[in-house]
Amino acid sequence: MIDVLLTHSNHLFYDRKQAQKMQPYPPLQTLLGAAVLRESAFSVSVCDVTLNDPEQKLERYLQVLAPRLVVVCEDDFNFLTKMCLVRNRELAFWTAQLAKRLGCRTAAHGSDASDHVKEYLDAGFDCVLVGEVEDTLRELSAQHPPESIAGLAYRCPGTGHVQYNARRKVRSDLDVLPLPAWDLIDMHPYREKWLAQHGFFSLNMVSSRGCPYRCNWCAKPIYGNNYHVRSPRRVAEEMLHLKRTYRPDHIWFADDIFALSGRWTAEFSTAVETLGAQIPFKMQSRCDLMTRDTVAALKRAGCCEIWMGAESGSQRVLDAMDKGTRVEHIYQARANLARHGIRAGWFLQFGYPSEAWEDIEATVRMVRETKPHDIGISVSYPLPGTKFYQLVSSQMGKKTNWSDSGDLAMMFGGAYSSDMYRALADALHLEVREPEKKTAIQNAWSRVYELRNGAVSAIGVA
Repeated sequence: MIDVLLTHSNHLFYDRKQAQKMQPYPPLQTLLGAAVLRESAFSVSVCDVTLNDPEQKLERYLQVLAPRLVVVCEDDFNFLTKMCLVRNRELAFWTAQLAKRLGCRTAAHGSDASDHVKEYLDAGFDCVLVGEVEDTLRELSAQHPPESIAGLAYRCPGTGHVQYNARRKVRSDLDVLPLPAWDLIDMHPYREKWLAQHGFFSLNMVSSRGCPYRCNWCAKPIYGNNYHVRSPRRVAEEMLHLKRTYRPDHIWFADDIFALSGRWTAEFSTAVETLGAQIPFKMQSRCDLMTRDTVAALKRAGCCEIWMGAESGSQRVLDAMDKGTRVEHIYQARANLARHGIRAGWFLQFGYPSEAWEDIEATVRMVRETKPHDIGISVSYPLPGTKFYQLVSSQMGKKTNWSDSGDLAMMFGGAYSSDMYRALADALHLEVREPEKKTAIQNAWSRVYELRNGAVSAIGVA
């Protein structure tokens, strides 16, 4: 018998788009939670279902280990868990029901669980860990009285009503946290999948938590608008540890926003160079932060690819989103990255309320002029807790979450149908990724215009 079994519900093969991409990463928050528990002398194991049949593997772990507590602890740093996908939720619910049948206490943590506490409790979880997870998880594992644990939601005995305890304060000193417990999972399948598909092996890290910007469609159920960053030296030391221990060829910094401070970035670059910790890495940031000096420092540290939330080539749409950037920042960032040979990726979002065809054309024109190396396309996706959700919630039908990351369903009254936006994504992806396929690109755009000239989408219909 062990004290705690941690697992998650990001099973890659439940998501066709992610299975095709085949860029699997270990569940970083889950492993960090395990490290915190182990540091506190709890016996802990991790059942990682990213690349395995979750049903067979989890049942085997439960029967062999007989944990007192089973926690579905999602990776707060992975964008897939932040998307609150239906298939992930279904796997989490199945996990709770299996664990309960085997006599285990159960808890859930993640963006979706924080947004849908009642549904998770109804599905069989004894409690939900809302907000930043480590201290709440430690106190729950120590069997503190539920009413004394900040950040916990549960049903009160007798009345059955849902009790939300006071929210836990977000920690400001991230350097006190231990390194993730990578040793509790098998790293070999990750390496094999990466090498087979891409010819190199990538691992994930984070340097910070949260984002201080206030784009009105961005859901922040875990950290709110708080932002805290680890010391540059500590991050560089972790890079060196990964380099020596697991020998990755590449790092993905999964921060919501990396290199927010120019000073921090310069100190990080110096620490990486001093330690000899350089590993080629990609990261996510904002266009207006990618100044000449910051990009130069990132290059010295080993940065090879930067993804930015360009969102739209229309200033009117950016302003409606409360994005806080200007279209010219996209062009400036692209020029600064090109100067240092760093790959550029744009995250684009179509379908925002009031977006007209000329706004879509402006975005397509911006992509053609800036020539990013890759793009990621979404349609506006309303998630609870956002200003955008409040704006469109009255228009939404029964479908309120995407089934998987490739769904791209319009769930409110957009200007065009889901099929048109999917065709738009296909055409623009093809143009950026395979520009030599002229005929295929022409056919793809013909399909976009065919669907555009059809009917305006019905409210809530995918």
